[in-house]
Amino acid sequence: MATYMTRWAPFREAVTLREAMDRLFEDSFVPSRPNESAGDRVYRLPLDAYVTPEEIVVTANMPGVKPESVEITLEGDTLTIKGERPAPLENVDYVLQERTHGKFQRTLNINIPVDANKAEASFENGLLTLTIPKAEAVKPKTIQVVSK
Repeated sequence: MATYMTRWAPFREAVTLREAMDRLFEDSFVPSRPNESAGDRVYRLPLDAYVTPEEIVVTANMPGVKPESVEITLEGDTLTIKGERPAPLENVDYVLQERTHGKFQRTLNINIPVDANKAEASFENGLLTLTIPKAEAVKPKTIQVVSK
C-alpha cells in the first residue's frame, strides 16, 4: 500500500467574505434540494440602472425568458418588472442545479420626473433594456451668453 504526502496550503480552502456571505444567504433562503418546491416564492430580479443627461436606462439579464412574458409597469415614480423563468426539466436527475426558476419581480422608485409615454423596452439575447426619457423639466438646459 502506497502512502502519499500532500503539502499543506492553508489558503487553498479560504474563501472571500463575499463568497461566505453568498453561501450563507443561499443556505438560508434557496431550496437546497432540486426537487424541493419553492411554492409561491417570488425571486428578486437583479438589475443595473444608470442615468444619462437625457434618460434613465435599466438592464436585466433574463436568459430563457420570452419577451412576451415580461410585464413592465411605470406608475408615477414606481417602475415594476415582473416575469417568470421556465421550470427546469422534470424527467432528469440533476447533479447540479443552481439557476433559479419561477416568478421574479423588481420594483424601483425613480426619483426623477420621466416621460413614461416615450419609454421603450428592447429584448436581445436574454438582456432586457428599458430606456425611459427624462421629463423636459429636468433635462439640462444650455443657456447661450450674448454680449451687448
